[in-house]
Amino acid sequence: MTRELEVAAAKERFGQLLYEQLKRVDAINAAKEFVDLESLPKVIIGVVGGDGIGPSITGQAARVLRYLLADAEAAGKVEFRIIENLTIENRLVCGKPIPDGCLDSLKACHVVLKGPTTTPQAGDYPINIESANVAMRKELDLFANVRPVRVPELGIDWTFFRENTEGAYAVGSSGFDVNGDLAIDFTVATTEGSERIIRAAFEYARNNGKTRVTAVTKANVVKTTDGKFLTIFRRIAKEYPGITADEWYIDIMTAKLIDDDRRRDFQVFALPNLYGDILTDEAAQIQGGVGTAGSANLGKRYAMFEAIHGSAPRMVAEGREIYADPSSVMRAAAMLLGHIGYRGEQELLSRALDHCGRGDRGKVCTGRPNGATTAEFADYVTRTISRYAEERV
Repeated sequence: MTRELEVAAAKERFGQLLYEQLKRVDAINAAKEFVDLESLPKVIIGVVGGDGIGPSITGQAARVLRYLLADAEAAGKVEFRIIENLTIENRLVCGKPIPDGCLDSLKACHVVLKGPTTTPQAGDYPINIESANVAMRKELDLFANVRPVRVPELGIDWTFFRENTEGAYAVGSSGFDVNGDLAIDFTVATTEGSERIIRAAFEYARNNGKTRVTAVTKANVVKTTDGKFLTIFRRIAKEYPGITADEWYIDIMTAKLIDDDRRRDFQVFALPNLYGDILTDEAAQIQGGVGTAGSANLGKRYAMFEAIHGSAPRMVAEGREIYADPSSVMRAAAMLLGHIGYRGEQELLSRALDHCGRGDRGKVCTGRPNGATTAEFADYVTRTISRYAEERV
């Protein structure tokens, strides 16, 4: 193929991509106000097991969730629905990140508790499909990925607001090889997309007594998209005079999170998609590992709660999934409880996890037969919740 034909073909593909993104911008701008879940007569909770260790840990987290919401479920205020077909096998068969019919099932729920799903790397499978997580975030417009990290003994109390639908992940499966020598991927930033995640971070800070919000970009190098995010951050910061706004580059921020003299100064972060993914994994490791961290994916209509780690196929291949630690998805379940208005139950579960996660206090999941099984840990959490609930009476 001549150079002119290669460029013409690339222009056509890029133009198609631009139309898709402009259509998405129109949809963002047309979105209605947030749905008040606490005012609904019934909240529908979808449970998605996912891949690998997902069904094991999510099943036990859902069991604890149902224990806490037993009275609400009996009164018809809460309904649980199991969504089973969001697996890598089904996604490969249909060639889509979300199988046919599954999206309708997800949209029929108000909130979803989701296990980890396998994201194929290029070359791993016969076809290249987008991450199920990325597709869900886009289809349900779950623009805010909220990840808290707490290590009180180190003075760490961080909350990350990671933009969830744009950045380097927005069109992650739409890059292409221009020819045998040149491959192109894309990063995306929109005005409304940047505004809403940044404003969410500042609103959280104001409503929770926080005094500092930090933007993390690489705007000195990625000047257009990161530059747009940073410019909007500076503008919105002026609307919150009681909150200190500062800005850091992603490379130095990864160092500052392990700097004993500086890290306890940070409180709330606002980040584009890729940087948020990297930094929250580092933060979770400081907390005790990615297996300890849950996250919320919030939109105006829907919300999805999940662990931040992957599906651990190696554990499954070695027959160790029954020993997987469910703490991460249980942390996500606690966030779900608060989101739908059950804050007392959220506090009970969070306290129980703080207690049960200490290795000197009972059963610990090691991921191997020398530790507790997933079900045994869930039993331990449930017993601890029961004891805390009795202390309240």
